[in-house]
Amino acid sequence: MTEIIRTAPVASGSLLPDFETPRLMLRGRTLADTDACLAMDHEPDVTRFVSGPWTDPEAHRAFIETRTLGPWPQGHGYWSILERAEPENFLGWILLIPVAGQDSTSEIGWRLRREAWGNGYATEAAEPVMQHARMLETLDEVIAEISPANRASMRVAEKLGMKSRGFAELPGGTALRYAARTGFDAGSTSGADDLI
Repeated sequence: MTEIIRTAPVASGSLLPDFETPRLMLRGRTLADTDACLAMDHEPDVTRFVSGPWTDPEAHRAFIETRTLGPWPQGHGYWSILERAEPENFLGWILLIPVAGQDSTSEIGWRLRREAWGNGYATEAAEPVMQHARMLETLDEVIAEISPANRASMRVAEKLGMKSRGFAELPGGTALRYAARTGFDAGSTSGADDLI
């Protein structure tokens, strides 16, 4: 499990805490991150498993900005992933957002620049967000919906203690659904006792 070096309290007007791990900083994504997100999404390998408006510049920018701004409930939204050694180096993002129509379920997801793959950054960034989710009183479950061809993301979900729960139909096709129980009263950061 990733050591969380520091968790900054939620600042006034912010919905998200900041996190630091041995190699990474996570902070709430802002509109200033839009160009970095656009550049990452133009890397063909990065978006091959997810559908989106990647080929329409105006729709793509609007999509990123809308997702950045929300509005999201307290404790939910997108974090930008940055290197601690080089904080100006945008590596990608991680999200925790509500699942439409399921009040006590949220989705966790991640996207990283191609050059950041293979370093364990996705797991290192996702662990503090998953621990954060376990402390949200309104959540009972966190899911991740992953293309069956995306083995790397499946491994990240498994490292987070998530278990395969079947399939989900998404606009881009069929996805594997991974899930883990949360809940404020669970309080466990190990995840071992909270799994589905």
